[in-house]
Amino acid sequence: MPIEFDFAFLLPFALALLATGAFAGTLAGLLGVGGGIVIVPILYMLLPAFGVPEDLRMHLAVGTSLATIVPTGLVSAQSHWKRGGVDVDLLKKLGAFVVLGVAIGIFIGTRAGGETLKIIFASVALLVAVHMGLGKQEWCLRKSLPSWPGRALIGMFIGGFSVVMGIGGGTLGVPTLSLFNVPIRRAVGTAAALGPVIALPGVIGFIISGFGEPGLPPFSLGYANLLAFAVIVPSTIAFAPLGAKLAHTISPPLLRRAFAVFLLITACRMAWAVFG
Repeated sequence: MPIEFDFAFLLPFALALLATGAFAGTLAGLLGVGGGIVIVPILYMLLPAFGVPEDLRMHLAVGTSLATIVPTGLVSAQSHWKRGGVDVDLLKKLGAFVVLGVAIGIFIGTRAGGETLKIIFASVALLVAVHMGLGKQEWCLRKSLPSWPGRALIGMFIGGFSVVMGIGGGTLGVPTLSLFNVPIRRAVGTAAALGPVIALPGVIGFIISGFGEPGLPPFSLGYANLLAFAVIVPSTIAFAPLGAKLAHTISPPLLRRAFAVFLLITACRMAWAVFG
């Protein structure tokens, strides 16, 4: 059974979720990253204050994050599509492999323990932090995407790890595609189009897996919290333009490094929770 409904629980939880969405939206607008990379660690850190058992926290954070990505990802993908930023040919080359990776990720993520999810998130967040803090846009491994065996690995990597981490296509898709000389605007637009492809089946998998799980907070549908969804999505969408506006007044390299520090601290905290 879920945790007993309590208005004393509801108000502070809703306010904390509102702040989470505002922070995620602002950073998304500032840095062009998906909100999931922010929402998951913040939810994970918030949930203990509301009595959610340790072994459920990562699953609930990941599933809820995936739920928020479905509408925000559709809005983002539509925006990039209208501006011609989505590379349809690239989608055709990677799409099926991304879906395959998502299927594998759902299988692993819904069956793995909370500690396994934390290790995966911490490891990949550390890689993203290094890329954000030290990477340069001109870095690339080769001048074009590899042939189909290589493309299969790229698509499965983006889809599989994204769904296990509760993030959209941008956080892993943009830097990965950039390493293969895909222009940054095409990489951003195409990765945005992959977001709903990753998130929709992902959240369905986490809902089914967590259905009827004891210890979940009020308004939970499996491992997706509907209250968090209802509060975070409008807040994220509302604050993303503010982040985009601030991006023109604050040094982008400084912002990238600040976000890298946030991810580094997050990765270390999750690693400490497992090994400390």
